[in-house]
Amino acid sequence: MAARVLTRAAVTLLIVLWTAFAAGPLLWVAMISLRSTGEFMRAPYALPEEWRFDKYATAWNSSGYDIYFANSLIVVLSSVAIVTVVGAMAAHCLARYRFPGNRVIYFLIFSTIVLPPQITIIALFQTLANLGLYDTRIGLILVYVAIQLPLTVYILEGFFARIPADLFDAARIDGYSEWATFWKVAFPVAMPAIATVVILNTILLWNEFLYAVVLIADDAKRTLPLGIQKFMGDQLEDYGMIATGLMIAIIPVVVIYAFFSEKLIQGMTAGAVK
Repeated sequence: MAARVLTRAAVTLLIVLWTAFAAGPLLWVAMISLRSTGEFMRAPYALPEEWRFDKYATAWNSSGYDIYFANSLIVVLSSVAIVTVVGAMAAHCLARYRFPGNRVIYFLIFSTIVLPPQITIIALFQTLANLGLYDTRIGLILVYVAIQLPLTVYILEGFFARIPADLFDAARIDGYSEWATFWKVAFPVAMPAIATVVILNTILLWNEFLYAVVLIADDAKRTLPLGIQKFMGDQLEDYGMIATGLMIAIIPVVVIYAFFSEKLIQGMTAGAVK
């Protein structure tokens, strides 16, 4: 009994320490975002003397954050929707149908995951320029779909492969077409894994900077990470306002994870379909 209590106490302590290590910087930036730069310079780790929530409205209205935020919403939501549907179809096809080259195609898709993104920048730039899609939101959406598709297929293929074949046999007996079988049987059953890739892709693309900074030049089309870079340049010595701008970008990610973390864990730990 004593050993069990000590083990639980040690695990609890590790969890508390890890939580403090992970959440500490976020809370610190949140505190700075509500303080003036003068307060921060006098006492970097103190609580705000006055809770300046009006700084968020100032940062939003005076720095074009409304435009950057809207661009990120359009680009990220469109990319995630497309990559989810296309990735689910591809994963379903590779998991269910056996045809020559099935595993070759799968491993080719999987192999692209290990490629560093920097090696594709020049080729993507030239391709989008030739197609007239450079410096457009559509071009950036297509790039985001392409870079996230391999990971999406990799995660979903394993889940689709574990769906019992009896479900598809029953659908065939009921007269479902292959198209209807995917949408009415496979897609709903795979919803935990689909929720996982939606959350992962949303978080990754919301914070993506490298492709956006190379492929977007017009300020009116910049996404939020590019807007933060510009904002930090404009507010070079105003650390309090820089923290406010950072929090505007961080809050959506925190909200997504807070509300959907359970779905993310369920999808990542799903061992078999029941």
